[in-house]
Amino acid sequence: MYERLTGSVRLCLGLVGVGLLACLSVATQLEPDPRGFGTHERLGLAPCQFRTLFGRPCATCGMTTAFAWMVRLEPDRAWAANPAGATLAVLAAPVALWMLILAVVGRSWPVRSLAPTLPMLVLGLVAWTILVWIARLLAF
Repeated sequence: MYERLTGSVRLCLGLVGVGLLACLSVATQLEPDPRGFGTHERLGLAPCQFRTLFGRPCATCGMTTAFAWMVRLEPDRAWAANPAGATLAVLAAPVALWMLILAVVGRSWPVRSLAPTLPMLVLGLVAWTILVWIARLLAF
């Protein structure tokens, strides 16, 4: 019925689930940058080199800010910072919970196999991020 997951797959799913929850936890501790980007600099990371070199936002500019706004239940500000980041922030908790359930249960519930499901989820999110980036570049 549902695919049995190997120990290594279960470990990876558990780590991804914990990682997503860690991202949300860190976002609760970050004050969103009022510019709509640059919140990651509060973690000691460098400013976006793409923006520095080309004067335009990279695909991930504003994602940390979007997460920081979304965990504060400010979806409009999160969307303004980066629509793809806002989408990822909304999906992070349910996907983390799903990954942790799969890691514990050891079965590919509620889908029969994770083989097509996870790559399609990742590709969909990457495609959405690229589309948002293109739209932002055209509007910049």
